[in-house]
Amino acid sequence: MIRKGKYPVLGINIHAVDYEAAVETVIKSAGAGLPCSVSALAVHGVMTGRADEIHRRRLNALDLVVPDGQPVRWALKWLHGIGLPDRVYGPTLTLLLIEAAAQNRIPVYFYGSTPETLGKLTENLEKRYPHLQIAGTRPSAFRKLNSVEKDAVVEEIKASGAGIVFVGLGCPRQEVWAYEYRDALSLPLIAVGAAFDFHAGTLPQAPSWMQKRGLEWLFRLIQEPRRLWKRYLVLNPAYLWNVGLQALKIRILPITLPMGNEPEESYG
Repeated sequence: MIRKGKYPVLGINIHAVDYEAAVETVIKSAGAGLPCSVSALAVHGVMTGRADEIHRRRLNALDLVVPDGQPVRWALKWLHGIGLPDRVYGPTLTLLLIEAAAQNRIPVYFYGSTPETLGKLTENLEKRYPHLQIAGTRPSAFRKLNSVEKDAVVEEIKASGAGIVFVGLGCPRQEVWAYEYRDALSLPLIAVGAAFDFHAGTLPQAPSWMQKRGLEWLFRLIQEPRRLWKRYLVLNPAYLWNVGLQALKIRILPITLPMGNEPEESYG
């Protein structure tokens, strides 16, 4: 088990842990009924926090931020000399947590995405983990929620008996959600990005050789060029440039996000 503390990458504190340590943290919190906000952060997530001071504070207030992307894991090595055997990939972490939840009889809840994706996701997981207890699901409203709606979400999840909530709203909205709902729900909230679509079978994953070489972004760009080209072709070079500046202890340049990547509050 690896726990080496947390270190800043472009102002975002990344926890140098492995899968075993991340799973233990979440399961212990769930067993004790304690809040634990978790995000698996890749380059896009780091850059979103770097560009927005308010969102940076949100990310750094989360209980556990793991290096989802290989470039984030590499940055821990380049900047701080902290080597990890692998990244902590959100979709893989999701399955490991699901398995541990099933073994420990901890009910889980899935928040976000569409009814169709949630239906396929829960069907696949129940087949794979027969002892898994699914407390409930709630699809995204794909808009900001008002205070009354937010209170209703809290009450629904509490009433379900869930011990862990997986959040699939996409980055950066899922991190905003985990930050905003942490204290109200007082249980582990796991922001896992595209894991819902991957495990539902509605979105293909990059081959393992591309994942190991940090080329998952290229695979996703090929799959969805119109939606993702600004994210990857603008943010990826900016990330590498600014990590280089941080390594040389040179002032990091301001970052402007491509349209559509700004954090939003109360999004459900």
